[in-house]
Amino acid sequence: MGEYIFTSESVSEGHPDKICDRISDSILDLYLSHDKDSRVAVECMATTNRVILAGELHSSARITAADIEGRVRSVVRALGYEQDGFHWRNLRVENFIHEQSSDIARGIGSSGAGDQGLMFGYACDETPELMPAALYYSHRILRLLSERRCSGEYSELGPDAKSQISLVYDEETRLPLRSHSIVVSTQHKQDVSRTRLQEIVREVVDDVLPAGWLCSDENFHINPTGNFVIGGPDGDAGLTGRKIIVDTYGGAAPHGGGAFSGKDPSKVDRSAAYAARYLAKNVVSAKLARRCLIQIAYAIGVARPVAFYVALQDSATRATNADVAKHLLGLMDLSPRGIREHLALDNAIYEPTSNFGHFGRTPTDDGGFSWERCDISDKLAQALA
Repeated sequence: MGEYIFTSESVSEGHPDKICDRISDSILDLYLSHDKDSRVAVECMATTNRVILAGELHSSARITAADIEGRVRSVVRALGYEQDGFHWRNLRVENFIHEQSSDIARGIGSSGAGDQGLMFGYACDETPELMPAALYYSHRILRLLSERRCSGEYSELGPDAKSQISLVYDEETRLPLRSHSIVVSTQHKQDVSRTRLQEIVREVVDDVLPAGWLCSDENFHINPTGNFVIGGPDGDAGLTGRKIIVDTYGGAAPHGGGAFSGKDPSKVDRSAAYAARYLAKNVVSAKLARRCLIQIAYAIGVARPVAFYVALQDSATRATNADVAKHLLGLMDLSPRGIREHLALDNAIYEPTSNFGHFGRTPTDDGGFSWERCDISDKLAQALA
């Protein structure tokens, strides 16, 4: 009857890849908190009781190797890792971060893009946050699971977890109707019964999904492989930037390929993706369309985008793709410097972005998630009335 199924997944803050994202962003914030002009690109790998750092930076901040190691241990401790195979106190930190390439530094110094590349932004009316629903609910399940674990209510659980939701959509409206299947896997202590794990997960999913959305028991999979005691980097190595689809739109929109975490906002991989989301969200918030996809492309050392693309995906209410593109370009300077200034991206605001997605979040008083504001939607609506 004109229905289809779409699936997205999320991973918790204790997932090995997300640990690495958080460490990279925490080091970025450390530098930006001392020097807002810091240029940072930090990669992280984590495995059994070992964290390896690499990358390049340029900064006037006097940050020592001991400061960086202390930040790594602080992140791991905050995540709750005190396991034999991955413990904040016992792990070994190897630091191979070095000075930024002078060739790249010259390009950025002239306000040009730090690299070539293409970035996408997306917004849709499936949720109040203007995010794709499958990803939105996948994130919310893990976020609530984490909150209750950290509060002590679910002390039986460990930090590592994954969720996946398949939603049934109406083909005509392209809005979600109910869940088709749900998968949740969560790390737990050795002596936790399967009955207790099922009770915990069902309780969280019931609290997250709208009434009547729960799938059948046959399609509800909780820790389907059985035990999940060994988790985190002791169970599977982690890398910065390996969860780019989880970080963005859950596969509901294209991704340019570049990761975000550990990169300062002079890197258009990050800042232009934030700008594209900001513009797309304002278009949908202005009710010019129910869906909006934006692509921005850059050349290394060149300040202005080499291309700008808007697609309203057959959902426009009173404007064309070209009309919207023209007005967006008049409302925001899309040079790397213009983006940083418009969204105030030079502040130490990045560690919170490493968990539960970079988009669909609430802007914070310290300037975090500024790209989620809808502060130009009225201007757009008036201009295209």
